[in-house]
Amino acid sequence: MIDRIRSEVAALQHRLVEWRRHLHRHPELSFQEHATAAFVDDVLRAEGIHTRTGVGRLTAEASGTGVIAVVKGEASPSDRCFAIRADLDALPIQEVGKPAYCSTVPGVMHACGHDAHTAMVLGAGIALHRLRKEWSGTVMLVFQPGEEKEPGGASLLVKEGVLSDPKPAGILGQHVTPELSSGLLGFRSGPFMAAADELYLTVTGRGGHAAVRHRLVDPILVAARLLPVLYDEAHAAVPPGEPMVISFGKFTGNGATNIVPQTVTLDGTLRTFDEGLRARLHVLLPQVCTRVAAEFGATAELRIVKGSPVVKNDPALTTRMREAAVALVGADRVVDMDIRMGAEDFAYYTHVMPGCFFRLGTGNAGKEGTQSGLHTAAFDIDEEAMLTGAAMMAWGALSEMQ
Repeated sequence: MIDRIRSEVAALQHRLVEWRRHLHRHPELSFQEHATAAFVDDVLRAEGIHTRTGVGRLTAEASGTGVIAVVKGEASPSDRCFAIRADLDALPIQEVGKPAYCSTVPGVMHACGHDAHTAMVLGAGIALHRLRKEWSGTVMLVFQPGEEKEPGGASLLVKEGVLSDPKPAGILGQHVTPELSSGLLGFRSGPFMAAADELYLTVTGRGGHAAVRHRLVDPILVAARLLPVLYDEAHAAVPPGEPMVISFGKFTGNGATNIVPQTVTLDGTLRTFDEGLRARLHVLLPQVCTRVAAEFGATAELRIVKGSPVVKNDPALTTRMREAAVALVGADRVVDMDIRMGAEDFAYYTHVMPGCFFRLGTGNAGKEGTQSGLHTAAFDIDEEAMLTGAAMMAWGALSEMQ
């Protein structure tokens, strides 16, 4: 059967590239993926695959932008069900460089590979549908919105119960990775990716004319003094060897050359693997901000938005998926991964059912952009790797039907 999977996916190669490039040209931000969802729905329905649209709603009144599809094997009756997942959203990044399939949407691009993830799950689903008379069970195709933005589309799908009819026995997800050579598959059992929380810090001083600094409380200066203390005290609270990251990536102060602003804001992230440490830092960090700001006569408020939990790869399922990968591509093409401080809302699935999240290498020194990092303006993939990714999703799901 593994050869049949390879053959069906290979026959779809030109369509995998077509789908991915169409999505790359027309990216949509988190929870705005209306055209993307419609495209996915059209492709699946054209193959005769049943779909359900409008899932992943931010509010009860809103229409969701997720798509759920089911592919049923017809060899014999079976109540086995397994899910494979893709994410639909793009990022607010202006693409640079680039080939003919560059983003046509100013300031928005698929810089995290979700276009490829979607194309590969489409390919896996269609390959399984074309082979449906040769296997039994049900494979659920999950195309979720909003992976890049809280509350995370995965959390919404779990809350809506859309993964309960039918209920998968487990779920498989993948992520393209430029740091691995094209076509390599990377696995890790147990905790794999960090829990992620959003940090929103507001520092308020006393603004005014920059020429009379002695009358002012400069919130820019206070924030600059506050950050090193915050970093130091956060790290001091972490047990030796326990991974943790705190980082701020955005600083906004609406002043001018001769105007000290009243308020500055900073946006950041907190990444942890231990829930106890996470809870302690949620208490400690606002206290540090308040205390340090007060020393300068300012005030500071740190708002923490709790995000996705740790991605927990089920050990038994991950072992089986690794074995399936070895059967598909050979032991020399399967590697072990270290933990990653990046976050993934696939984590929500892994807390309600067995899950396995693996990495697909897409780096190729001979192809421009394919070694650029995730979330960068020059990011691209070696599209040849999509053959491996689609085949792994199809074969991984099918191996769970036995």
